Amino acid sequence: MKLKLDIDPDIVAMMATEVAAGERAVTAAMREAGTGLKTAWRLQITGAGLGPRLANSIRSQNFPRSGESLDAAALVWSKAPVIVGAHDTGPLIRSKNGFWLAIPLPAAGKSLRGGRITPGEWERRRGLRLRFVYRRTGPSLLVAEGRLNTKGQAVVSRSKTGRGKVTAPIFLLVPQVKLPKRLDLARDADRALDGVPGLIVANWVDAKL
Repeated sequence: MKLKLDIDPDIVAMMATEVAAGERAVTAAMREAGTGLKTAWRLQITGAGLGPRLANSIRSQNFPRSGESLDAAALVWSKAPVIVGAHDTGPLIRSKNGFWLAIPLPAAGKSLRGGRITPGEWERRRGLRLRFVYRRTGPSLLVAEGRLNTKGQAVVSRSKTGRGKVTAPIFLLVPQVKLPKRLDLARDADRALDGVPGLIVANWVDAKL
């Protein structure tokens, strides 16, 4: 016995229409999910007081870069993964050489390269020598003999009489420091992932209306 199967062209066209609608819906949903996650991470970073510069390191990219696909995806990442990751995990930080971590105090000022100034850079810029002060209770110190300028930063004293000269604490020395966990990126990522099915359905329905 032989069977002959004829496929109605209208059904083929209908299936092609549904596939195209699905491609549009999935692509739009992933684009919305990626953009939403990027926005959520940026808001979380600025809300934690980490500043807009670090927040703007969060980027997103949609795949495929052009066109539509049932396999569409979105990638969200940071261009400063080490810094963002540290605030997300709250790691224990130790000195690379096993000695001290030097934490600059207000009298140290800022680094010319951005971020925290190091003892070596401070001595080169200020023309002063740092002196180690051991303390049995509390962190030890690196101090310098000089005067404080109008910004509260230690500089060379030009006074011949020693007027205004102080011993200024420049750095705190600690063996390790626990960075507080200030972000929860996984929370927003899970929310974005859970919302994808609903976005696909919404975009699929909207395409038919």
